[in-house]
Amino acid sequence: MRIAVIGGGAAGLAAADELLRLGHQVLLFERAPVVGGQLRTVAIADTRLECFYHHLFTSDTLMAQLIQELGLSQKLRWVASRVGFFTDGRIWDFVTPLDLLRFRPLPLVDRLRLGLVSLYLQRQSDWRRYEDGTAQEWLKRWAGENAYQVVWGPLLTGKFGSAAPEIGMTWFHWKMRLRFGSRRGMGREHLGYLEGSFAQVWEALAQRVAAAGGRIYTQAQVEGIQAEEGRVTGISLRLPEGPLGRQAVEEGLAQPAAGDLLFPADRVIATIPSTVFLRLAPELPEQYVRLLTGTRYQAVMCLILVLRHPLSHIYWLNISDRSIPFVAVIEQTNLMGPQHYGGKHVVYLSNYIARDASLYQMADQEVLEAYLPHLARINPAFRRDWIEEWHLFREDAAQPIITTGYSRRIPSLETPVKGLYLANNTQVYPEDRGQNYSLRIGRQVARLAVGHGDEA
Repeated sequence: MRIAVIGGGAAGLAAADELLRLGHQVLLFERAPVVGGQLRTVAIADTRLECFYHHLFTSDTLMAQLIQELGLSQKLRWVASRVGFFTDGRIWDFVTPLDLLRFRPLPLVDRLRLGLVSLYLQRQSDWRRYEDGTAQEWLKRWAGENAYQVVWGPLLTGKFGSAAPEIGMTWFHWKMRLRFGSRRGMGREHLGYLEGSFAQVWEALAQRVAAAGGRIYTQAQVEGIQAEEGRVTGISLRLPEGPLGRQAVEEGLAQPAAGDLLFPADRVIATIPSTVFLRLAPELPEQYVRLLTGTRYQAVMCLILVLRHPLSHIYWLNISDRSIPFVAVIEQTNLMGPQHYGGKHVVYLSNYIARDASLYQMADQEVLEAYLPHLARINPAFRRDWIEEWHLFREDAAQPIITTGYSRRIPSLETPVKGLYLANNTQVYPEDRGQNYSLRIGRQVARLAVGHGDEA
C-alpha cells in the first residue's frame, strides 16, 4: 500500500521506518525544514543542543536499542544526575535518602513520610488503581499537607497551572516510577544523553527511511486530509517552489489540484497534535471529536542561557517557590560537561504554561527581562554579564493535561474514517511524553494501519 505519514518527528519517522520494513510505500511530510519535530536543535559553540531539554531514563529501552541499531551507541553517555529543590531562598540537594533527612523546610516526621510514600509509589505497578483520584487528594492524604504545600503542590502548579487540582494520580504515580526506576538501588539517578544531541538519532533514522525507498518531503505544509464515502483517499499540501513538487508529479506520486498538490494514498497516519489534526481531518463523528477536544495541552517555553560561569551544581533544579516565573532550571552542563559546549555553561529555564497566558504572549526580550532578576536568588553571584548568548523557544502543544479517568477518554489510533490513523502524545498514557514512547506509538500505529495488529 501507499501510505502518507504527516509529521517528521519521532513518531512519524518510527512509523515510516516500520511501514517500509513491512514492505509498503511511504511518503512522509514535515512542515519544518528538517525532521525531528520537538527534538529540533540550536547550535551552541561547536555542537548542537535540543531547543527543549531531553534525556533518557534507564527504562527507555526502545530508544537505547534504536541508538544501537543506528551505530550511535558510542555516543550514548549514562551519567549520575543531581536533583535539587529551590525553596526557602536556597538550593536543597535531593539526591540521596540522607539529603531528604536534611531537608529542613519540612519537619522530620514529614520528611520520613515523604520518603516512605515515594518508596511505596515506585513499587506499585498497577496504575489503574489510581485512575479515579487526583494527585492532590492522594498526596495530601498520604504524604501530608506539609509535604504537598512545600514539595508536590508547587511543582504540580508549575507544570499544569490552574489545572493542577485536576491532575490524575495515575500521571503522578507513573512519573515517580519513571524517576525512581532510573536509580541504582538507593543511589543516584542515572540519565542518558547522546553526545552531540538526539537529533543524530532522528536524522539517521530519516536516512534509513530514504535508503529503504521512503520519500521525505520537508517544508511541506499539509492543507487537508482527503476522504470519499468515509474512506481516506490522500492528502493535499502546499510544497515550496522548486523541484520536489515537480518531481512528485513527474513520478506519478502527486497531481496538481487547485494550486495545491494532491497525493493519493491508501492510508494516512497523522503524528500531529490533536488540535492540528482536527483542522486537517475530514468530517469526523461527534463522539470522536469530543475525545480529541477533551484533551487540553500546556505549552512549553524554554529560555536557553549560555553563561560564562555555572549557575549551580545541580542538573535538575525544581523550583518550589512559585513567586519565580519558571518551574525548573536544567543545567545541561551539569549532565554533559562544559567541554562539550566550548567551555561555556548551558542552562534551560523551563516553563509549562497556558497558551493564552500573558507571559507566553510576551516578546522574547520581555521574557528574558522577567526571568533575570530571579537568577540572583538562585545564585547571589549571578550577574547579567555572565550571559554570552540566549535563545527562547516555544511549543504550543507540549504537555497533555492528564486528569482523572483519562484511559476512558483516549481517542483510538484508528479513527472512524477508514484508512485514517492518529498517533500523538495524548495516547501514550499511562506513560508521559518522551522519545521512547513516541517511538513505540509510531511503530504501533504503523502495524495497526497495515493489519499487523500490535505485534512486536
